[in-house]
Amino acid sequence: MAEIVDRMDVPEHCRTTFSTGHDEQLKKQGNADYFITSGDQIRFFFEKGAFDDQGEFLVPKQRSLNKVGHALHAYEPLYKKVTHSAKVQGMAKKLGLVSPVILQSMFIFKQPGVGGEVAPHQDATFLYTEPLGKVVGLWIALEDASVTNGCLWFIPGSHNRGISRRLVRTPKGSFPLTDFSGREQAYDDGKFLAVPVKKGGVVLIHGEVVHRSAENTSEDSRHVYTFHVMEAQDARWSPDNWLQPTEELPFPPLYTD
Repeated sequence: MAEIVDRMDVPEHCRTTFSTGHDEQLKKQGNADYFITSGDQIRFFFEKGAFDDQGEFLVPKQRSLNKVGHALHAYEPLYKKVTHSAKVQGMAKKLGLVSPVILQSMFIFKQPGVGGEVAPHQDATFLYTEPLGKVVGLWIALEDASVTNGCLWFIPGSHNRGISRRLVRTPKGSFPLTDFSGREQAYDDGKFLAVPVKKGGVVLIHGEVVHRSAENTSEDSRHVYTFHVMEAQDARWSPDNWLQPTEELPFPPLYTD
């Protein structure tokens, strides 16, 4: 990933700050064409405070990024190899997935000292299928993920309660480009359980489970490679989702044999 970041050439208008707050997310992501057209690209999303008012870096380039997405699995050989590895395919088969396709992939940095909080959410809010229950995330820890550097937290059993909001595309020609239907529920912090993971560990994330991560208050980064797959058999990908397959990159099959 360091080589990808070193090659990064970020146009002025693409210096988009990534946020998971409801209103900020609409302003910073959904309104930005850079985000909504990133499904078949490798693009860069930055931490708050990475740039000054003139759009110049306030921190070293390697420390400025929140994530890189959303098509590493298609265009970068290392991440393509990991995504289609025998271990990953074996896990998918053990889960009973018959015809899984890859929706998106991300490298998440969780920078030391500045890696922001990811608010409670459900992945199906952004990756909606009919019926629900067809999406699973694979979250691969490239470094130890601890309580202090921003490991995941989950509400056990929350995957059985459906979803409370969706991020959808707005009608063509309207602005903003996306909007939320519904609102995220208020969750009791006491119901979340931390899930620390050692380097090399994998967390499987049900599309409807409520999860979050706290700020990284440590001096250690928490690098992660994560991607989502959908069981395509007997499932419909919503045309209202922000992420859509393209002619250049249809959702590729996970299985290679």
